[in-house]
Amino acid sequence: MQYRNFGKTGKRVSIIGFGGMRFTSDDDEAVRTMLRARELGVNYFDTAPHYCKDRSEPLFGRALPLMDGPVYVSTKSSIDDDKDAAAVRRRIENALTRMNVEKITFFNMWCIMNWAQFEAVMAKGGPYDGAVKAREEGLIEHITFSTHANGEEIARMCQTGAYEGVTLGYNILNRKNRRSGIAAAARANMGVVAMNPLGGGMIPSGAHRFEFLKRQEEDSVVIAALKFVASHPEITVTLSGMGKVEHVEENVRAGDLTGGPSQTVVDEIAARYEALGQAFCTGCRYCEPCSVGINIPDILACFNRQELGLDREARAFYGWYKREAGARWQGPAACTRCGDCLPRCTQQLPIPDLLEKCHQFFEVENPA
Repeated sequence: MQYRNFGKTGKRVSIIGFGGMRFTSDDDEAVRTMLRARELGVNYFDTAPHYCKDRSEPLFGRALPLMDGPVYVSTKSSIDDDKDAAAVRRRIENALTRMNVEKITFFNMWCIMNWAQFEAVMAKGGPYDGAVKAREEGLIEHITFSTHANGEEIARMCQTGAYEGVTLGYNILNRKNRRSGIAAAARANMGVVAMNPLGGGMIPSGAHRFEFLKRQEEDSVVIAALKFVASHPEITVTLSGMGKVEHVEENVRAGDLTGGPSQTVVDEIAARYEALGQAFCTGCRYCEPCSVGINIPDILACFNRQELGLDREARAFYGWYKREAGARWQGPAACTRCGDCLPRCTQQLPIPDLLEKCHQFFEVENPA
């Protein structure tokens, strides 16, 4: 396992981090999995309220006291649940008790979707103020944030100087959309934690389409995808959800990067991807709002899976989105081909044409 400096915090963290949202229903197995990760050199452990039906933090509370240090734990608070400073304080106190720790190393303002939500978090008396007070009292060490915003908005957030680290989704599929964000974080000397390195499961599920990620023949596509992310000089931790010991033993192999991070490796693999001429929707949501209310990113996320040959999974996701929307649902057939979305798409996707394909596949050939 290799280790990197987490920004200016003084912490040396493992380049492979443990994500605590993939546990099975077996609590003892979860504890064994975390302890095995620590044995193999992982020292960055990430969790959150609600993970695994709200079992994750308490499971951390069983495993963390059994680990030799240094071990760094990350958890979170969402403005959707904790709307002001007092609520964040209660969240922190609850997390300390549940995880059986005296302090939280990295406390995240969680799941910031856009700049407007960032401003709400930062408002006087809001969640960020609660975290600052807790830090002053020694309950947490470092304030960080996690986000699903686009790269430009992430860059703005990093430039405020309010945070010491950021957690963001990053993989070969959304690289273009997020690279300005990780570059800005690195310039600000922040720790960068890359979650979702396997594209929400799309990469291992469609492994035959992602062989180009491999630089060593003996690597699986999973290891190659993790290595691609970990090879970025700007990225501190590549975070992967692990639910079983065998997941840990596979994933930590990606932590042995011969020669360390390399922009040359990153550029080589990115060039291979570009040469394929296959562009996927990255979920950046620049295409929104649609003039007729179509939820373009969610529909194209289903199309991504269909393109990878994951037809059953694609139909399941499509049906779920349709049921969740209910009467608000506007399917792909509602597209008027106005073209407003086209210049906003970071991937230059032919969105109206893809929506027509989605209509044919999901509604005509396989009606939900």
